[in-house]
Amino acid sequence: MNTAIRYRHNPGAIRSLEDFLRAHGGYAEGQREVYFLRALGALPNMAAAVQDMDRLGGPTYLRLPEALPKLTSPEDTAFYTGAYEAWRAGGPLRLHLSCRDPLFPQVLAQATEDTLAQYQRVKAGASETILKNFAVKLWHWTDSLLGGLLSQWSPQGSLKVVAENVQKEQPYLFFYLLTLLGCDVLLLNTRGEVQVGDVLKKLSAPLALGPYGEQPLPSFAPRVQAASPAPQPIHTPQPSPARATPTLTIPPHPARARRAAPAPVASPDHGAQEKSFEALASLASSIVMITVHGDKGQPIATGSGIMIGRKGFLLTNFHVIRGGRSFSVRIEEDETVYPTDEVIKYNADLDLAVLRIQRELQVLPIYDGRKKLVRGQKVVAIGSPLGLFNSVSDGIISGFRQINDVDMIQFTAPISHGSSGGAVLNMAGELIGISTAGFDQGQNINLAVGYENIRLFARGFYSS
Repeated sequence: MNTAIRYRHNPGAIRSLEDFLRAHGGYAEGQREVYFLRALGALPNMAAAVQDMDRLGGPTYLRLPEALPKLTSPEDTAFYTGAYEAWRAGGPLRLHLSCRDPLFPQVLAQATEDTLAQYQRVKAGASETILKNFAVKLWHWTDSLLGGLLSQWSPQGSLKVVAENVQKEQPYLFFYLLTLLGCDVLLLNTRGEVQVGDVLKKLSAPLALGPYGEQPLPSFAPRVQAASPAPQPIHTPQPSPARATPTLTIPPHPARARRAAPAPVASPDHGAQEKSFEALASLASSIVMITVHGDKGQPIATGSGIMIGRKGFLLTNFHVIRGGRSFSVRIEEDETVYPTDEVIKYNADLDLAVLRIQRELQVLPIYDGRKKLVRGQKVVAIGSPLGLFNSVSDGIISGFRQINDVDMIQFTAPISHGSSGGAVLNMAGELIGISTAGFDQGQNINLAVGYENIRLFARGFYSS
């Protein structure tokens, strides 16, 4: 196949973590210089050194968790399998992530081809099915972990990716693939060397830091600049200042409490069963309150989140978690407070992020788009405005807007500071949006990122 870009690995000596951050490979006449390093062992002050990297890394820096996300969704499996078959048949390679540079699909295809070739060097008997399954994993990891960063890809751009304790062949080759997309990659192997043969080990350069050990690394919370402000007087509601507040039990609306709940009827806009307001309010059990903690563990803000994956995955707004170092999550009718520092994925442009806690969750269904949303359609919003846990309000869809090139739903259900990250539901109890922003000089004029972007962003995590 035609070579889109040629790559030269490790063109200069890297002797420290600081060197890795400062190093920027050049690009000239179709050749790009990138770095692929294995940092072996730990420094005496390893936690502080890693925190310094995180602090200085900037918006094109990403440190990934040790465990790469598993592909569990049949829908995603079918998508990537279809992408592989179309690519092998000579078609273009397309993933969920979108990049404005027309060269990127060719670069991605070239990187995949090269990575599969490296895999075949050590798996000589690998069948076409084994190669397909590996390619599907590579693309799922790329979409899930770097979709936001790679959307701004360019041949000259420099992305820094740091990963923790990579041991096995397939994750190791995934990070090699990232170097073929122009990323500089550093593997922080504090516990031991990668378990791959010498053929693959030569793809990266060693950087000795110190003895191996079980020294834990600090959690990573992305610190990137927010998207540029919209041209209208809009605010993105900041998370509420944290404060101790009691859990509120939301009683039925007095007018509704005096009459029997209406029998379910067919929803005129979806064809699904319309729920009573009381039934919709009960879905608050799938909405959480998130407390954001600062560098010293102090609570600095609160926001809301939505259960989107049974294995502990929560959807919230990026601006809710921005600047936080750790988070604690409260769930209705559960006295346990769940701490986490796992920021699994984020996209500053969409203002979306995924956190994970160690708990099985009751997931809200995401609307499948079987019928177009319309103005005047009734909605219910659930969130924690001003720290008032899981408040419920109702309204209608009043319009559809595009803010900073992102499609938004305008709705009238009241929200306030702290509602960010909360759910906007249709009358069938399906998630159609996530509360994101509001107009400063307007009453009940609020905005939500719609289900289309949510479904795309949450691929790989969403499980109903």
